[in-house]
Amino acid sequence: MPQPTPAWFSRLPLLAAGLLLAACQPAAQRPEAGPAAAPQARVAGVAAAHPLAVEAGLDVLARGGSAADAAVAVQAMLSLVEPQSSGIGGGAFLLHYEAATGRITAFDGRETAPAGARPDMFLDASGEPLPWREGVVTGRATGVPGVMPMLGAAQERFGKLAWRSLFDEVIRTAEQGFVVPARLARFASGPWPQASGPDARALFGRPDGSTVQAGEPFSNPAFGATLRQMAERGPRTLLLPPVSTAIIERTHAEPLPGTLEQADFDAYEPRVGEPVCGPFRVYVVCVPPPPSSGVSLLQMLAILDRTDIATRGPDDPQAWFLFAEASRLMYADRNQYVADPAFVPVPVEGLLEPGYVAERAALIGERAGPSPAAGTPPGFARGRDATDERAGTSHFVVVDAAGNVVSMTTSVESLFGSGRAVGGFFLNNQLTDFSFRPVENGLPVANAVAPGKRPRSSMSPVIVLDGEGRLVAALGSPGGSAILAYNAKALVGLLAWGLPLQAAIELPNLIASGESFFGEAAKFPPAVLEGLAARGIEARPGRGEESGLHGVAFRRDGTAEGAADPRREGAWRTLPPAAGGSRAQGAP
Repeated sequence: MPQPTPAWFSRLPLLAAGLLLAACQPAAQRPEAGPAAAPQARVAGVAAAHPLAVEAGLDVLARGGSAADAAVAVQAMLSLVEPQSSGIGGGAFLLHYEAATGRITAFDGRETAPAGARPDMFLDASGEPLPWREGVVTGRATGVPGVMPMLGAAQERFGKLAWRSLFDEVIRTAEQGFVVPARLARFASGPWPQASGPDARALFGRPDGSTVQAGEPFSNPAFGATLRQMAERGPRTLLLPPVSTAIIERTHAEPLPGTLEQADFDAYEPRVGEPVCGPFRVYVVCVPPPPSSGVSLLQMLAILDRTDIATRGPDDPQAWFLFAEASRLMYADRNQYVADPAFVPVPVEGLLEPGYVAERAALIGERAGPSPAAGTPPGFARGRDATDERAGTSHFVVVDAAGNVVSMTTSVESLFGSGRAVGGFFLNNQLTDFSFRPVENGLPVANAVAPGKRPRSSMSPVIVLDGEGRLVAALGSPGGSAILAYNAKALVGLLAWGLPLQAAIELPNLIASGESFFGEAAKFPPAVLEGLAARGIEARPGRGEESGLHGVAFRRDGTAEGAADPRREGAWRTLPPAAGGSRAQGAP
């Protein structure tokens, strides 16, 4: 059973307030670079990974719905048109900004391990970790899905429309069909074990043995039927029979059956609380608390704040060198300390303490050295974990006409989750986000499996305020463990280099962790690559490059600059003024 929430979790409002004050500077000291907060956003819009998801959200907004209402429709549509990335069978983190009060609320819809979970459940008979391709498709990989109960909690608190009215367009699309997107077609026919499994083949297969192709019509009436149940029965529909019974039966099938039972579903509750906030430049960046790794994003920004990266720019190799080295320090600490705070102490205050951050920043030299070790916030010693996060995630942002904002990152873990499906949707494999090894070097691993525990996540939706608490931006990205680097890149581009949000999102990606330096090498200017090489960094193309950043930044006049990552199929669109919004500038 889940353990009591630790005392530090309830002190997050104090941490946020203290860091907010630390970020405040007199207006005369604010740099020209970076966006300025709007006194009140006057735009209703959605940025998401597929146009149909954007339109589903806009339909709700046009009917007078709030950002929280629209988020339900966006997630439901993403489950249909982007099932490789997120779905109602997965989990999520959500930040909600309330315009009337300026308050940010953090919602944790992360999955939980069943009561029957064991620390060694991803080890083979010889005590070695299962190969990822085997572990991901097992019945043990699936945790209790939390995204819809979490959205239910947010919609109950901040919604305006009836819950049952939020699914109409998605149900219609599921039953009548839609045009298969290119990314869905690519992943459905790819070499991944989930895509080749019987459930995915049954859903996406054609009579000749091939899979659906981009541009073809496709319908999913089973998913439409599931949503009809959810519209009538509420956000806990997946946690109740008959849907929960179907999930349990599917996860109890070979190979390596899981241990989910109805009691695990009955016990699930989303967490609702305060964000963790930290200063960067003259801004305040807010993220969800652990088990989200948002605190690590804040630590990386704090390290960069102790360098001169803001005086440089995207064509300066030293800027990217500083970015890479701060990333490596951040990942070393993240991998050691971040986990579910209901089970292990997480040194949030220690990781962000100015003296400790200064010690970490001082480790950045003139050249990239060996893989940096984790630091030691007072009183902490744990083994490095063996977590392998894969990219099966999505991010979206919703702004309503009243200025309320949702920033939400949502996932089924890897592509098509576990590959097992019920009711037209895929089950998550989020329990593979635990460390497969529960002990390293004789020390317990913070992110080890335990009954009722939530696995660590890189999902880190972001909301940015100015020093006076006014809204500046909301953004986030999918990408597995690379989420932190993607978000940091966009924030540096936007807040330090003064780029438009779209330009900040389009900056090349660089993911530096341990001895690995992966990135979009072909997108960097040759002089940057040469400068990085001279500093001991060879940015190699490879895994982790496909970000999916979506967000919105607000100007002084209250207009919005929405942006969508061109690496995916997303869009930013707004309602026309007559429908309660204003046409955003800079919309793709």
